[in-house]
Amino acid sequence: MSKSLHVRLDDASSAALDIVRAGALSDSEAVRIALREAAARRTARSTIQAEVAALAADESDREEMRIIREQLAELAPGD
Repeated sequence: MSKSLHVRLDDASSAALDIVRAGALSDSEAVRIALREAAARRTARSTIQAEVAALAADESDREEMRIIREQLAELAPGD
């Protein structure tokens, strides 16, 4: 079932709609595309945040990073 939505656009949103429309799309098509793109970005961002949290909680990975930092510090020229 289709859902109808009525919105009032401010100047910035109206300008953004013009960019998305690119002269070839209807307002409805442009809004549908923009909503799908925004949802995809938010989904990707949430996925990345979850991966970062999982890596930060991984003790063995953190220990490996600590060892690598120590090894790199040993290779760095002394002062």
